[in-house]
Amino acid sequence: MPRGGARNRSGPPPSETSGRSDRRGFKLTALPAEGYDGPVPPFPLPDETEREAEVWADLWRTPQACAWSMPSESWRVRTVALYARTVVRCEAPDAGAALLSQLHRFADQIGMTTAGLAEMGWKVAVDEVAGKREQQGPAAPPKASSRSKLKVVNGGD
Repeated sequence: MPRGGARNRSGPPPSETSGRSDRRGFKLTALPAEGYDGPVPPFPLPDETEREAEVWADLWRTPQACAWSMPSESWRVRTVALYARTVVRCEAPDAGAALLSQLHRFADQIGMTTAGLAEMGWKVAVDEVAGKREQQGPAAPPKASSRSKLKVVNGGD
């Protein structure tokens, strides 16, 4: 049996800010936070259920779908469909531990978990404009001037 050597997820994950990653040219692919707005491909598995179609459509609006839609990632579409089918099966109250474990594996393989995103070399881009908009909050009503607070008093002998 082989021993030692690099294994999937062994050691700390690469970091864009580390010197070693910089020397190796490691960069994460930024996925838009607003998600994918392109066409949803047809479900590639037979006997699609209505619930699978709903989950499938929801998945294709995530940031990860931007990566799946790239020609270099088109092979991953079937795995996304298997994930959608497994999600539906895991919604059943009697879903077993093996099925739930498989769901987690599929989620990693398609980048739906934090670890899966890192493993694929993806990150969800921060929408800085929306962040600044939220920081500012709603526009405050204009303040009354001190002149409008003055009262006129008649005759004061």
